[in-house]
Amino acid sequence: MTIDTEADSPVFFFDCDNCLYSKDLGVLQLMRQKIVEYFVRMGMSEKEAKELRAKYHMDYGLALRGLQKHHVVDPIQYDKEVDGSLPLDDIMKPDPVLREMLTGLKMKKWIFTNAYYPHAERCVKLLGIDDQFDGMITKKRNVIMVSLSCYIGMTFADYRIPDFACKPEIEAYKKAMEEAGVKDPSLCYLVDDSAANVDAAKVSRQLFMSA
Repeated sequence: MTIDTEADSPVFFFDCDNCLYSKDLGVLQLMRQKIVEYFVRMGMSEKEAKELRAKYHMDYGLALRGLQKHHVVDPIQYDKEVDGSLPLDDIMKPDPVLREMLTGLKMKKWIFTNAYYPHAERCVKLLGIDDQFDGMITKKRNVIMVSLSCYIGMTFADYRIPDFACKPEIEAYKKAMEEAGVKDPSLCYLVDDSAANVDAAKVSRQLFMSA
């Protein structure tokens, strides 16, 4: 799929986790447990780890952001031990209903995730929808830096960058628009399971339209 990303046209941004697949699969619960286990390996008790995971997620939108601000961690190793260790192959399978819905959506489609790109890439491949997101025909930063499959349109939290942007931070929405090649915020639509992320998108839209 190749769409001219330089021309402004409506863009649907889809969150990945608990959005492209059902929360009933239990991936979020497994992910939270992996994060707690990571915290415990840092020397915390399980009780402390659970409380801090919840606090960092609430304060920063992502537990890793809290770890980076208050601890010394390797974010890429963190990703390998958390998202990268999830048994997704045993949980996810192709979703023909989702695929039909995406195929029928005749506009640009991008993934907009707080995860690092390998996790989202695994998800869309297992769901059988990895060809449903827009091809990037210009040399966007994420194509050059990580050599993503060229048919996947994805804006993600880049864990390699100190103080990287993630939802619900306004900078994350600006980054998503830039990488998707859309200048008019009124043409952007977000599908996300987080009320905080949706509310921030509304604020971003107003800010960018008045800029």
